[in-house]
Amino acid sequence: MGETPEFVYRISTKEEWDELQKNGSTFGGEIDKSTACFHLSKLNQVKSTLENFFKGREDLYLLQIDSKKLGDGLVYESVDSTNYFPHFYGPSRTYIPLPLDAVVKAEKLTLSGGQFSCSFLADSTLDAQLGYGRSVIWPPAI
Repeated sequence: MGETPEFVYRISTKEEWDELQKNGSTFGGEIDKSTACFHLSKLNQVKSTLENFFKGREDLYLLQIDSKKLGDGLVYESVDSTNYFPHFYGPSRTYIPLPLDAVVKAEKLTLSGGQFSCSFLADSTLDAQLGYGRSVIWPPAI
C-alpha cells in the first residue's frame, strides 16, 4: 500500500461540520455510526468518493485531517483488490469521536455543472488541469 500520507480527507455535511466546530468533536453520520468508524479518503480518492456517494449534494465540506493526530486508530482497509481507504476507528478500535484539533483546514465544496471543486482538489495532481477555485474557511482568522 505504501507510505501513510500526511493528510487524509473527510467529506462532511454542513450539519456535521457545524457540530464539529460547536462541540469540538463529532461521531459523524449514520454510516459512520453503523460501522463504528469514520470513512475517510486519500486526496486522490476524494473525487471518486464524491461522485459515488455524494452526487448532487450542495451542503458539503472537505476537511483536511492530520493523519498523525489520529494515531493508531487510523487504519487502511481494502475495499477491492486495488484500493485501500483510510478509516478512523480510534485507539484499539474503540469508536471515538473525530476531534476538531485533527482538522488542519476545511473548505466548502462548490458544485457546478455536476463537478465538485475546492482548492484541495485543484492541488491534486489528478485534478490540477481542471482549474478549481479556492474558498478556505478553516482555520478562522484570529
